[in-house]
Amino acid sequence: MSPLKAIILAASPGEGAGAPYPRLLQSLGDKAIIDYVVEMALRFVSPQDLYIVVGYEKEKLQERLGAGYRYVYQDQPLGTGHAVLQVYPLLQDYQGDLLILYGDTPLFRPSSLRGLINRHRLKNGDLTLFTTVSDQPLPYGRIIRDSAGRILDIIEEAEASAEVRKIRELNLGAYVFKANALFSVLKPSDRADVPYRLTDSVHRLLRAGYRVESYQSYDQDEILGINTPEDLKQAEFILQKRFYRPQRVEEENIVQFGTGGWRAVIGEGFTLHNVRRLCQALANKIIREATEWRGVVIGYDRRFLSDRAAEAAAEVFAGNNIPVVLLAEDAPTPLITYATKAQDAVLGLAFTASHNPPEYNGLKVFLTDGSLLLDEETREIEDETNALKPEDVAKIELDIAEEAGIVRRMDYTNEYVDAVESFVDLDVIRRAGLRVILDPMYGAGQVTLEIILTEARCRVATIHGRHDPLFGGRSPTPDLKALNLLIAETRDGHYDLGLATDGDADRIAIVDERGEYIHINDILLLLYYYLHEIRGQRGGVVRNLATTHLLDRLARHFGERCVEVPVGFKHIAAAMKRYDALLGGESSGGLTIRGHIMGKDGILAAALVVEMIARTGKRMSQLLDEVHALTGRLYTVEENLPATSEMKIVIPQRLRKMSIDKLGPYAVRQVSHLDGTKFLLEDDHWVLLRFSGTEPLLRIFSEADSPEKARDLVRWASQLVGLERRES
Repeated sequence: MSPLKAIILAASPGEGAGAPYPRLLQSLGDKAIIDYVVEMALRFVSPQDLYIVVGYEKEKLQERLGAGYRYVYQDQPLGTGHAVLQVYPLLQDYQGDLLILYGDTPLFRPSSLRGLINRHRLKNGDLTLFTTVSDQPLPYGRIIRDSAGRILDIIEEAEASAEVRKIRELNLGAYVFKANALFSVLKPSDRADVPYRLTDSVHRLLRAGYRVESYQSYDQDEILGINTPEDLKQAEFILQKRFYRPQRVEEENIVQFGTGGWRAVIGEGFTLHNVRRLCQALANKIIREATEWRGVVIGYDRRFLSDRAAEAAAEVFAGNNIPVVLLAEDAPTPLITYATKAQDAVLGLAFTASHNPPEYNGLKVFLTDGSLLLDEETREIEDETNALKPEDVAKIELDIAEEAGIVRRMDYTNEYVDAVESFVDLDVIRRAGLRVILDPMYGAGQVTLEIILTEARCRVATIHGRHDPLFGGRSPTPDLKALNLLIAETRDGHYDLGLATDGDADRIAIVDERGEYIHINDILLLLYYYLHEIRGQRGGVVRNLATTHLLDRLARHFGERCVEVPVGFKHIAAAMKRYDALLGGESSGGLTIRGHIMGKDGILAAALVVEMIARTGKRMSQLLDEVHALTGRLYTVEENLPATSEMKIVIPQRLRKMSIDKLGPYAVRQVSHLDGTKFLLEDDHWVLLRFSGTEPLLRIFSEADSPEKARDLVRWASQLVGLERRES
């Protein structure tokens, strides 16, 4: 394979710069324009093989970019061909390939440039051009081809006839040359004052019979060069849109945390290579903080590759002299967080993608008390992970690590079961003689929950209990649509209660004795009432902003505080610690109580619901009627709309700029942008628009005193952002 060097042309101030400093230093997002081009080039060449041609205010550019590159000075702005000629004295003996980029084209995708270089080498071209076919009115050179598709010429916009301007194939301004071919034709004009363009050498190569190939871009967003303030504004929009594009993470091999940890498609973003990089970054954090002696706990669920990922992680931590407790079998996430607390480990790792579809896997990282890492911490870990290369990872083979004792396999099932049982009254449950049917959705919650219910002398039947990494062909999410069999079995089998947990058992769902699905908002309401009034425990409640305001009403009735936080259980855990709250929960199915782990626990939640029924001797429907007599009724509606990356930029911007007094006929009392946009109306009515952190969806939640009003609010909110609500 031919060697590769790169040249960046950064000498011209450009037209319409609009600022008293080089155009290439103008801000684009959190970087300068030139930073993006340099970073792209460094994906393919080392710093010592990167030549940057500077001219206009060269000192400022060099100060920005720093040492380590080869800077070449163009003393007069005599064109891009002249700029490349300034590098010739340094490359006159070089026989490899040259990647040439313009400093004002920061939007090329790395995979496109990779395709350009690859095609150049496979075709054995003397020159390979980067082109696109576009209907945009851009001032780019037109690619002229013959009837067989061979490139004949490039004609610049200024010199093109009206007929040539109709040609839609454009030259984007990135090139790969064979150096000897380029410098054989790269000669200045006879007149020293006439600018010499790099495309003039393309003419000469073609006429001398050299092989000229092309690579085509299909992404219209990468073809923009930045010459004006309007271009800069459009580029900012494109970068934001790319940030939300799901494929970006896989394409750029990025590890990125969401609201509940890192999740990615198996074989794409979720690879053992990325697992090792992420664990090395976590190990680095532990070593810097001098807490490696406390060790880590690593567990995994029933997903495909979870066990292998846990073992790979153990090898990395052991290779960094950090002791590891590796759980002996698949386990629910709450058990892993409990083991982390019991071991007083500095971190706990649970390999799971929770309720995501079976093609996903991921990692949840917990602090000692079971709470998830906060946003600032995960951003730092992301940055370090994504900067690591395979050779930066230290690891030791698992069998050697186990023999040395740096990795120990342990079983925490019995201890965890004992801990959950310490929070419930087993004697009360035993006397009730309840019949319970369990649906673990093929997930990791089966063993522990069956043990607890059996030791409580419940008569337990289980469906969907076998180990199936495909989860029966659907997401292991315990929502109404997924629980048809549990609903039918509970009703037809005359069970007192149906219980479901998600794939890693940190969420629950409940079906009552009539086969009625009980919404998690009502479960939270019931458990807060039960803990406060029947058990006599005192304290407030924490909920996320998509969860029922009936909790606020009940807290006010008790004289307690209800705290609203953004979506993500890490925020619930942080607020529970801050306010010493009794209960924390979210409308997606997760909750925990004071004194237990600071993470979601579907096993504990299920056990508390069983105790509540046993102690009160009442059905779920009766208990709900009692609580609603105190709080009144509110009804929730949730609508999920497909979302594009453009929507994730445009809609929040639009909502923040709007001054909205009414949603349809309903007066808006307050607007919150805590997480998404939430409109607060009278009488605890509200509607929330928020983009999912894990799926390409716009979620619209509403709550009102009738189902019709709640649906109206969703409809009005959909219309507000230009989206019609789908009929369900």
